[in-house]
Amino acid sequence: MDGKMLARLGAVVFVAVAITATAIEMSRKEEPTESWATSRPNTAPSDPLRDELFRCQALGEAGPRDAACLRAWAENRNRFLAPGARPAERLPDAPPVPHPSSDAAVPAQPAPVWPPAGTR
Repeated sequence: MDGKMLARLGAVVFVAVAITATAIEMSRKEEPTESWATSRPNTAPSDPLRDELFRCQALGEAGPRDAACLRAWAENRNRFLAPGARPAERLPDAPPVPHPSSDAAVPAQPAPVWPPAGTR
């Protein structure tokens, strides 16, 4: 079998697979998709800062000129970046690193100098 015939056979197989995949996809029945927001009940209490941030987001370019938006953004930054700000749930503290005792310490040897002093 020469290369030309092999290329034609590969093209025919590729087209057959593409047609089969298209036929399978077109025969599927459409299922109504639910958005993520509608599938979960909203049981969380409303956060006024979050509502204000959404309002500022909807303003678009006018948001940076709105004083209420500037205050909301500053408060949101302070919520996370202010000194002493901590998340509601803290991670457990890491165990302390053991320090070597003074009697087990080995004196450190100086690093070798390269090239050796007598070869310059």
